[in-house]
Parts: sequence; C-alpha cells; structure tokens
Amino acid sequence: MNMHTNAVMAPPPPKRLDDLGLPQVFMRDIALKTVFRKNANTVTYLSKALCLPIGIAQELIDIARSQGLLEAMGTLNASGSTEMPYQLTDAGKARALDALSQSEYFGAMPVPLQIYREQVKRQSIRNIQISREQLLNAMGHLVLPEHLISHLGPAVSAGRSILMYGPPGNGKSSISNGIRDAMGDKIYVPRAIEYSGQVISVYDPIVHSAAEEEVEDNTRLRRANRFDSRYVLCERPTVITGGELSLDMLDLVYNPTARTYQAPLQMKSTGGIFIVDDLGRQAEPPQKLVNRWIVPLEENKDILALQSGEKFEVPFDTLVIFSTNFHPNEIFDQAALRRIFFKIKIDGPNQADFLKIFALVARKRKMQLDEGSLVHLLKTKYPTIQNIYANYQPIFLIDQMIAVCDFEGWPYKMTPELVDRAWANMFVKDEKIVK
Repeated sequence: MNMHTNAVMAPPPPKRLDDLGLPQVFMRDIALKTVFRKNANTVTYLSKALCLPIGIAQELIDIARSQGLLEAMGTLNASGSTEMPYQLTDAGKARALDALSQSEYFGAMPVPLQIYREQVKRQSIRNIQISREQLLNAMGHLVLPEHLISHLGPAVSAGRSILMYGPPGNGKSSISNGIRDAMGDKIYVPRAIEYSGQVISVYDPIVHSAAEEEVEDNTRLRRANRFDSRYVLCERPTVITGGELSLDMLDLVYNPTARTYQAPLQMKSTGGIFIVDDLGRQAEPPQKLVNRWIVPLEENKDILALQSGEKFEVPFDTLVIFSTNFHPNEIFDQAALRRIFFKIKIDGPNQADFLKIFALVARKRKMQLDEGSLVHLLKTKYPTIQNIYANYQPIFLIDQMIAVCDFEGWPYKMTPELVDRAWANMFVKDEKIVK
C-alpha cells in the first residue's frame, strides 16, 4: 500500500450555521430555491439536497419561517413519516423566484473560497512523497531506462512542473498516466465554491472519480458525518488536454442563462495533475500557452475574472506536465524554459531495450519469435530508417502480424514475409499521387 494513502485531513463537518462562513441571506435564498426547485419539503430531504447536517438545515428552515417565507403544513406526511412537512408561503415563492432570476444555483451549499484554500493546503500535491518503488510499480508495464526513473521521481515528488520532450511514439502519454497512478491517495473536492456572492461549480464527474458513493442504509447514516458532505472524496484528479487546448479553456466558464460559473480545467485539476499533451499542436503558439501558466507555476496561485471584470486569486496546486515532440528550444524562449522546473528527454529505446519490449509484447500476444525473422527486421528493415527505434513499434508490428495470421489462417509464428507485410503498414512511402 502507498505510504501516503488516506493521509489527507478531511474537512470537518460544520456544527452550526455560522461555521459555514457565508452570508445568512445567501444561505437562506439557496435553501428557498432548493425547496422550490426540488420540492424539498422536509428537513431530512432539504439537508440531503443542501449537503448539510440536519441541525443546520433546521436552522435555515427556522429562519425562513420566522420571516414568513416557509410554513409548516400542519399535517403529517401520508408516507407515515413523523417529520413535519413545510411549504413555501406566497412571499417565500416570490422570494425564491426573485433569487432564481439572480442565479439559478440551488442544491449543495457552496464552500467559501477562503475555507476551500485551507483544504487545498491540507491535501496539497506538494505534500506527497513518492518512493522509487511506488513509481516503478505504477510504470511496471513500461520498459524504461534506469536513469529515467531517477529523473522522474524527484520531479513528481516536488509537485512542480515537468516538460517531457522527445520523438513521438515513445510513451510520453503512458508515462504521464503512470505518474498519476503512482499518487494513489484521495482528496476532497468541493461541489461548489463561493466568492463575492457568486457560485462556481468545481466537482465534475467527468474529471473527478468519486471514491465511494454513500449507500442509503440507516445503519450507515452516522458515517455521512465523518466529513463535510459539501465535498466529494475523490481520486486525485487528472485532466488531459491535447491539440484542442485553447487559452479560453483556462478561464472561468460563465453560463449567462443560469448566471453561474463553472471552474476552468486547471482549477478542476487542483490537488492532481494537468497534462498538456502534444504541445505545439494547439492553435495558440506554445510560448503563449506557457506564458498563461507563468504566474500559477511560480506563485502557486491563479488569477481568474468574474463577468464584472473583478479579478480574484484561487490556489494553484497542480502538477503540470507538458509533453511535446518538438525540441524545447524550438518552441520556447529561455525565460519560459527557466520557469518549467524539470525537463526530461524521453528518447526511443536502444536496440537492446527495443528487443526486450518486442519479446515482452510477443509473449503477451502469444506470437512465437523466430531468429531469422528478427535478424531480417534488425538488419534489413531498420537500416532503411537510420536504425531509429520507438516504443510504439513492437506493439504495432506484432499486432499487424497477428492480423495477417488471423486472416490467412496461419499459426502465430514470425516469418520474414510477415515482417515485410507488417513493416509496409508502419510507414507511408513518399510518392506522388496522380490526380
């Protein structure tokens, strides 16, 4: 097991309304909108919808009743529940509609930015220490040169930024995924945060994999209070972007209809990894993309802007991995390169490692190796491409051979002819096409 598993301190459940750190009218309005939109007409239902303990939901109901916005319906539920149901008064409905016209947000009570900052510190990616063994276990399926792990380990443990560069097809993406798997622990992601009266949704089921769902079971009701349920316990998140990444994806996303915000990609990856794959293939030049990261990478904070133009700071706690097939000097100036903390060249394998990978893949795919065919591959085929080996080639060649064998009804055994047929599909000859 990883030595850092479950070491993250959970956000404590709030005990009183004041613990939430939000303006009372703001909280009351979210409660009214939730009653209106979800017909949350009992304290149990409302507390679940707001992700708050029952005692706090009751405090909100009492405030709304004292202001004539909610009323008890006086009759017990037909369902046999002993809870007193509530409904909005006419004034309460008018208030809920008015609040909805300002922001459609209802449901889970947001966490104030200030309190969220403290939780980010408690579960910072920079608190993780990864051992050589953990990294090797996570990369176990890759044949990597010894020195590469020695470079990667400190880079990951520092939780700073990494630039991986080198020719395509050598597993930069697989290595990025291996780094993510090595982390192995869990963090708490807020469903939404609040800043200056605005709500920003953070939890995103596409990016965040919830570690466990609460099961509806009375014997486990006590468990729900182990941590503040406005957060979701998740694996450390990983956001992977490629050629589609544009600068506006790194800004707050405003929904003008609902008048709410969605956190940008790098904020969703807080406490985890943000991978920019294929740097240099985006519409924006790499230098421009990296310039956008300079403040976050140096100061561990990002600056976002509301619709009103007001700028504010959010924590930036993300391991950023840039991966490119270009040489760094081609796409960055020296100032940008200085800001990227670790630069790691991922080269193709040498002949010995290539053969090791080839044999591993063949064994996995049950393709019988043949010495004459291997000699043919290394002595006849590879010299035509200056003996440049890449990590993707063994899988590609063996899968091609298997496809031919399956089609022709041959046993899985390499022959020089099979090598030739597979090789022909790996490269396209430069030739003029007559139109």
